Amino acid sequence: MSTHADRLNALRTQLKEDGLDGFVVPLTDEHMSEYVGSYAQRLAWLTGFDGSAGAAAVLPEEAAIFTDGRYTIQVRQQVDGDLFAYEDVPQTSIAAWLQEHAPEGGRIGYDPWLHTRAWVRQATKSLAARGAELVAVERNPIDAVWLDRPEPSKAHLVTYDEKLAGKSSAAKRQEMADWIESEGADATVLAALDSIAWTFNVRGADVTHTPVALAYALVHKDGTADLFVEPEKISDEVRQHLGNGVRLHDRDAFETHLKSLKGKTVAVDPERSVAAIPQALEAAGARILDRRDPAVLPKAIKNEAEINGHKEAQYRDGAVISRFLKWLEEEAPKGELDELTVAAKLLEMREATGQLKDISFDTISGAGPNGALPHYRVNEASNHPLEMNSIYLVDSGGQYLDGTTDITRTVIVGEPTEEMKDRFTRVLKGHIAIATQRWPQGISGGRLDSFARQYLWQVGLDYAHGTGHGVGAFLAVHEGPQRISPPGGAYAGADEPLAPGMILSNEPGYYKANEYGIRIENLVLVVEVGGAASEADKPLLGFETLTFAPIDRRLIEPELLTPAELQWLNDYHAEVVEKIGPRLEGEELEWLKAACAPIG
Repeated sequence: MSTHADRLNALRTQLKEDGLDGFVVPLTDEHMSEYVGSYAQRLAWLTGFDGSAGAAAVLPEEAAIFTDGRYTIQVRQQVDGDLFAYEDVPQTSIAAWLQEHAPEGGRIGYDPWLHTRAWVRQATKSLAARGAELVAVERNPIDAVWLDRPEPSKAHLVTYDEKLAGKSSAAKRQEMADWIESEGADATVLAALDSIAWTFNVRGADVTHTPVALAYALVHKDGTADLFVEPEKISDEVRQHLGNGVRLHDRDAFETHLKSLKGKTVAVDPERSVAAIPQALEAAGARILDRRDPAVLPKAIKNEAEINGHKEAQYRDGAVISRFLKWLEEEAPKGELDELTVAAKLLEMREATGQLKDISFDTISGAGPNGALPHYRVNEASNHPLEMNSIYLVDSGGQYLDGTTDITRTVIVGEPTEEMKDRFTRVLKGHIAIATQRWPQGISGGRLDSFARQYLWQVGLDYAHGTGHGVGAFLAVHEGPQRISPPGGAYAGADEPLAPGMILSNEPGYYKANEYGIRIENLVLVVEVGGAASEADKPLLGFETLTFAPIDRRLIEPELLTPAELQWLNDYHAEVVEKIGPRLEGEELEWLKAACAPIG
């Protein structure tokens, strides 16, 4: 089926055969992952949309695709509006749309391995108001019509060195066991892929750019565990690493095993586990406790080994970015570069370190108008040249054994307009406001978000994405639970208190549709910055910047910066030279010194 119209028609035919009047297509897998393997890219196959967040609903006569503000432009470029209506989240939701559009008395299908239980409850309630019914399918109807659907990855698991992890898997499992017992449970389900990788000190290659393996796990109150993974993915080295405390099973045996837990009390994360898991446990007669995955917070709060590794990865990557920016400054004005060649050059430079395992996400290489798409992904059809007197935005990262990096730099090719300098400087002021913020322990990222936006708000501007996301330790580049983002809506984690050891991005931006985009992104570490004023006061927290690479001085309007902001910028650039300079030499080092020269 060569066209998306053909695929949509084939799905509707299949739905009719299955006795369904509609079907919901999320962008996730059976682990509620943000980034999924090629076998689970059902939304992209059906619609053409390849962003990292979205969903679709298909009815006999109409269909809709749901995306948030990050993808307002992109979804219209990639998805045929004659086939799918564009719906904006959080202004609406799939459940709300179905309540208005589903056929009265209709049967709307969903795959219980691709939705949370909370979503099922909400959709059931919304459809009931329409006199319609939500129906769990045994076989996903898209899989029935996607004839060339890829097979799940067969890549082997690999061990992750305890020196990098900072703690053994046995110690992590024992801490979980203590928690399980304190909750009055017998076991907990781990369904999130990065939680499993972190808990067992293993990594994989089953999801592009995220070093995880397709697996499920049960950890028990005695510290032992059951790991469900395809047997051909386990080497003797991994088997020995896991030890006798970890029982291995086929991944396909997970659901059957859940049904054997009759009379047991099992903790299940309602946010990170699909509906099929509690459904199987309930059918078996197990008692379910809704509790957050016990790996989530320890994974987010990095230990000393993880922090030290992260810093080394950031310095290595910062040297790459500095070399790249020098090359870009010299080559872009010649008029021979485009988005694809620039992204390829950056990859080549990262690979030259000899330590790159993968990039941490598809590089966002946005020239001119494409930079105005916050999560743009370049391809042959969209590839745009870097033109004189235009802005180029590059958001990229690397996966190294000692850390995961994520950095955005925005540069001018030629001369900027006064508007460009104004917008860039306002974004920079927001970036500095986050970098220098102080707060008492217990404050969430949602409380900090507006500090980054205030200078854009002053002139009636804003950006439609969060200001910061968590980052893993050689794991997911987007890691929960913490975020710096507006509370509520599509931003889960905005109410999570920030704690020392958490790593987040600091990435305010501005996007002028069809013209240019601006974003300045560094990673930051939450640290204690001073003792409490009295015994009754809470410790004071702040951020330590981890990312070091020049910020384009040509785009800065110094008169818009306060003396304190200018001091931060000059101090930051001095630290770039201090930390990155020893990794460069000759012309590259001289360029770095010039790019980081003080302003004012």
